Amino acid sequence: MEGTLPLFPLNTVLVPGAPLPLHVFEPRYRDLVGDLMQLPADERRFGVVAIRRGREVGVDSVEALYDVGCVTLMTEVEQLDDGRYDLATVGVARFRLEEIEPGASYLRARVEMLPEEPGDASDLTTEVARGYLGYLQALAAAGREVPVEPDLPGDPLLLSYLVAATVVLDNADRQRLLAATDAAARLAEEKTLLARENALLRAIPSVPGNAMMQVPWSEN
Repeated sequence: MEGTLPLFPLNTVLVPGAPLPLHVFEPRYRDLVGDLMQLPADERRFGVVAIRRGREVGVDSVEALYDVGCVTLMTEVEQLDDGRYDLATVGVARFRLEEIEPGASYLRARVEMLPEEPGDASDLTTEVARGYLGYLQALAAAGREVPVEPDLPGDPLLLSYLVAATVVLDNADRQRLLAATDAAARLAEEKTLLARENALLRAIPSVPGNAMMQVPWSEN
């Protein structure tokens, strides 16, 4: 399915289910928020796409974007006295960039919505859940605050996005997870990444290689 989305390029990779607070101050993105506020609450959607090369701030500062991003729903908005906005948003679905469309003060693009398939997850769900719990335990042993005995989803798609959202990775790693063809491919990649992170934590327990994202994750 194709459609058109306003874009908000960022130096972060958002995945479905992950919340993303935003502070909006640039005029072009104030325009975007103002346009969204004219829509019904369930239609206030835009695309977050990670910047491959360039900067977030400034007109023409983005030189290249990754080709897979995340449709994002604006759930709360607070307009400040000087015209800035504080937003609460959450990722809801994946898309692939097809073509940037000119005309607005902010970027718009024609996008293709990507399907969500489980693939052949077989034993991967159990293995990734085990590796993820080991990761949490290693972080806790290193003095990090982590959830106590989290209730992990048994659904491979939900688990794949939970891990992608809450294990802190660099943008290239997280982008690969976002763009994975299905949950099984994502889980296979996460199994390798968790093994790497757990080995690093065991080798340097006093300086964790990565810490948990300090944001929740939602199955909705």
